[in-house]
Amino acid sequence: MSVSEPTSMSSAVATRYAKAIFGLAKDEGGMSLLETDLQSLENILEVSEDFRTLISSPMYSRAQQEAAILEISKKIRISDMMRNALCLVCSKRRLYILPQLIDEISAYIAEDKGEITVSVTSARELSEDQNRNLVKTLKNTIGKEIKIKATIDRNLIGGLIVKVGSKMIDSSIRSKLENLQNIMKEVR
Repeated sequence: MSVSEPTSMSSAVATRYAKAIFGLAKDEGGMSLLETDLQSLENILEVSEDFRTLISSPMYSRAQQEAAILEISKKIRISDMMRNALCLVCSKRRLYILPQLIDEISAYIAEDKGEITVSVTSARELSEDQNRNLVKTLKNTIGKEIKIKATIDRNLIGGLIVKVGSKMIDSSIRSKLENLQNIMKEVR
């Protein structure tokens, strides 16, 4: 058995659920509501260790996960459609796919809008001008509307790591120093 099989299986499951949820939202005219739901779920995933544990721990029963999802849905005002979809995912013991599910649905939404989401990791927050110039450059290169998903990693020292789909451009100072270190090792 390949080590990547569980991940690819999770990805395939997330893709199937994402396609169904996206299709349902599109058919019902609930795209903006779906985007709001995704943002709320991303926010809670980011800030709540308890929520991340809930979705990933096999120690919680289906009933416990579903009860928690129902309660959380009320608190963060998730739509009925998304709440029902999450309860279905709970009933199948697949709540662990939630981060992948959010990413997959976001990709469907972006594709529908003619956008592409680009992950940008930088050592510090980009200024408005830097962000605008990056979006302009990427739009000219890729030919689609660009949506930036920014992440800060102080260990980069400087520069950027830009991921577009399966392509990655690493112009970080950390990467350049590592390359230089490898070259120096070869010289010895």
